[in-house]
Amino acid sequence: MSIVVVGSVAYDSVETPYGTRERILGGSATYFSTSASNFTGVRLVAVVGRDFNEEDRNFLQGRGVGLEGLVVEEGETFHWKGRYEGDMNEAQTLDTRLNVFERFSPQLPQAYRSLPTLFLANIDPELQLQVLDQMERPQLTAMDTMNFWIEGKRDALLKLLPKIDVLLINDAEARSLAGESNTVRAARVIREQMGPKRVVVKRGEFGVMVCSPDGFFVAPAFPLETVVDPTGAGDTFAGGFIGSLDRDGTLDEASIRRAAVYGTVMASFTVEDFSLDRLKRLERSEIEGRYEAYLAATRI
Repeated sequence: MSIVVVGSVAYDSVETPYGTRERILGGSATYFSTSASNFTGVRLVAVVGRDFNEEDRNFLQGRGVGLEGLVVEEGETFHWKGRYEGDMNEAQTLDTRLNVFERFSPQLPQAYRSLPTLFLANIDPELQLQVLDQMERPQLTAMDTMNFWIEGKRDALLKLLPKIDVLLINDAEARSLAGESNTVRAARVIREQMGPKRVVVKRGEFGVMVCSPDGFFVAPAFPLETVVDPTGAGDTFAGGFIGSLDRDGTLDEASIRRAAVYGTVMASFTVEDFSLDRLKRLERSEIEGRYEAYLAATRI
């Protein structure tokens, strides 16, 4: 099977207690695609500038990521600069330059429109709606969002949510969207009153919580002694989660729980190095080994 992902491809400049890196590959769709490509085929829709490196294009192609939907425009690629301090649970944004991403109007290649799985990464919900309208009949539609859209494009977001099978969102965003102070209650309110069939709440170092018609499933984060760079961890989780579901071809409870663990495992690799460096050297045997280690660590 195969996934269409629509989102950002970017260059990041990141500072953490472990060092500083300038103009390293990033973007929600990049992390998602790299992660999901370990499980299934991926077709990327995004925009970059003329400064996008051939080396980075070759990396994505080498992962089997389809780039027919990657548009190159005059100008520079989206750039984000941020800093992490202390426990590194939150990034301090120092600079955001949308560049060509400001004019992003995603157009899906015809061959992508009949694919079974669609992931709408973190972009304007009005654009997410436009993308969904271009798809024929996806079997699985999932999306991410952020507080910027929850606060600024709420009407469009509420129009989109009933069309979604899986909403991936962090705990602060879930509380903001639902208007609730409790994350568990917020997830239930979103699922029962706003329309998505399942709500996956990413909780950083505290793991993940899935709210589905069958109730709640909670999985802890994989225990790590060192976190080098948390950038892209949520998008990497989404790639592992949706990639696993696309590979299974089903949304039953067992597949959802397995996907949550695979997403957690993939995110645990990302944070071990800057940018996608850890994912670039990741072997399939390491994924399965950590998956089994995770099951052993959480088994009663």
